[in-house]
Amino acid sequence: MSCFILSGIVGACRPRPWTHCHLLCLPVAYCAHSKPRSHRQLHVNTTYFTSSNIGAAWSSGHGPVFRRALAYGDRLAIVDDSGRHSYKQLYGCSQGLAHQLSSALLGFSHGDLQGKRIAFLCANDVSYTVAQWAVWMCGGVAVPLYHKHPASELEYIISDAQSSLLVAGHPYAGKLQPHADKLGLPCIALPSTADLGSLKRAETPEMELNITDWGQRPAMIIYTSGTTGRPKGVLHTHSSIQAMVQGMVSAWAWSKDDVILHTLPLHHVHGIVNKLLCPLWVGATCIMLPDFQPHKVWERLLSSEAPRVNVFMAVPTVYSKLILHYKQHLTQPNVRDYIRAVCQERIRLMVSGSAALPIPVLQSWEQISGHTLLERYGMTEVGMALSNPLLGSLLYPTLNVYRLYCVCVCVCVCVCVCVCVCVCVCVILCVCVCVCVCVCVFMTGAVGVPLPGVEVRIVLDNGSSIIVVAEGNHRNCQVCPGLEGKEGDLLVRGETVFKEYWNKPQETKESFTADGWFKTGDTAVYKDGVYWIMGRTSVDIIKSGGYKISALDVERQLLAHPDITDVAVIGVQDQTWGQKVTAVVELEGGHSMTLDQLKAWAREHMAPYTIPTCLLVLDQIPRNQMGKVNKKELLQHFFPGS
Repeated sequence: MSCFILSGIVGACRPRPWTHCHLLCLPVAYCAHSKPRSHRQLHVNTTYFTSSNIGAAWSSGHGPVFRRALAYGDRLAIVDDSGRHSYKQLYGCSQGLAHQLSSALLGFSHGDLQGKRIAFLCANDVSYTVAQWAVWMCGGVAVPLYHKHPASELEYIISDAQSSLLVAGHPYAGKLQPHADKLGLPCIALPSTADLGSLKRAETPEMELNITDWGQRPAMIIYTSGTTGRPKGVLHTHSSIQAMVQGMVSAWAWSKDDVILHTLPLHHVHGIVNKLLCPLWVGATCIMLPDFQPHKVWERLLSSEAPRVNVFMAVPTVYSKLILHYKQHLTQPNVRDYIRAVCQERIRLMVSGSAALPIPVLQSWEQISGHTLLERYGMTEVGMALSNPLLGSLLYPTLNVYRLYCVCVCVCVCVCVCVCVCVCVCVILCVCVCVCVCVCVFMTGAVGVPLPGVEVRIVLDNGSSIIVVAEGNHRNCQVCPGLEGKEGDLLVRGETVFKEYWNKPQETKESFTADGWFKTGDTAVYKDGVYWIMGRTSVDIIKSGGYKISALDVERQLLAHPDITDVAVIGVQDQTWGQKVTAVVELEGGHSMTLDQLKAWAREHMAPYTIPTCLLVLDQIPRNQMGKVNKKELLQHFFPGS
């Protein structure tokens, strides 16, 4: 392909309709760009449907997840500390609460809230899903809150979202009621999870609210972790949520037989979409723990009690703590063998995300469980955008075709060799080549290729023009000749992309290019057929002495040091170098380290210009609930002049 050079701003440029596919090395048809998303005002059309035609409503695949629930009936949906809950029970409880919400805000139980925001604070149990579904059933927008947020942040989110009503899970009525009183909002307190059945009406009406234009209706506002100020509300539509779910269901082979263990907070995409909506979409089972405790997670992963867990997803911090617990309590030879056997025989998928996965964690987990953690890339605004292939069964069509193509070539070559070489040598050659071809194309540190329905682009902005370095979807990628491996800004486009930042039209506009690509704020590279995330452009790309250094790469290398258990690399302003590579580290208990000692070790393992010139040792590096380090806060706290 020829390079795209977009003068001034990114225009609606398109490559040739036929191009050379980097993955296949064969000509493939280029998939045309989707149109930019519209931000028009929504026009609401609603009718009602009865239980007799609900099947048609969900079978088309359109609309929120609750519309599929009745089809799954008595299948087990959620297991929590209060017991087991079927899809039918979930639907009934949610419907009962939806009637209460409508009555509280409209004065009658079957009204359409037409996008009114309802903020809810529930535990990690069935009550969360009941509240979420109830809001959607009556046409509202769900605004999930987090119980560990301070009172000031809860009040900010409730106010910023312009919430019309609050819903408090059983443990949190006392926490939300003061905010309701202060802001003059009604607050509905839910019964305990054991008594949620009381929400179901004695005589549930046959008529159920049916919204015919689910797609572009607002569904949920998720507040991002603010690094430059207050958190922003990211507004997703039912269409974008459905696109996220269907992309992951396809790529990760979700089925009704799956059982996932849920331990993450439910105010982020990872916990809400990846770990809750995906299993509920396909009729699978979600086991919900109230919070993360390493011993509880190990107990459930290894339990022989049905339903048995076969899918697990977490952030790197969770895996690190599970590894630590394993080393402290589970290292007896027979226990080690049992754990590895159970993980390999029962669990089909283990995923890490929300933060960069340190290589030592990846390696340790593989030694313990026999699983190579699947890494993916996503963010609140776009859901999951990139993913490595599912190990053991590549689901990306291109890669499967690539394998078939290579195997055919190998067979032809081997047949020719047989004419001149003895049979034994030929057999060995065939086996070796085919094994090499069939090895999964997983690369440590890479985040794979786009999920179905997602397009990504890497661009270079040289001031006067923008050069498209690479662009592709889950089928193919086009690379500008000579620029493979060149760092650039990562852009994303597709149906998973959010609609807008709530009540922030200017910030929304600035976050998109003229032709509808979302600016992620991350720096990425395309090489070896996959994408690599170098970090946040604002804090993870350090400019020192004329070099552009990826803080994430430096972190991966430093974690190979035997005494370093955690690290965050930041760029501190410096008059001579521009920025100094600064390592903030946690050490193994009882160990100490000086900058000279670190440099001496680094000289044997790292490029000279990447070696830290400043060292800060902490007892614990602060991370949020999703395992992320707020590097701007680190800079402000420890290097206030930077």
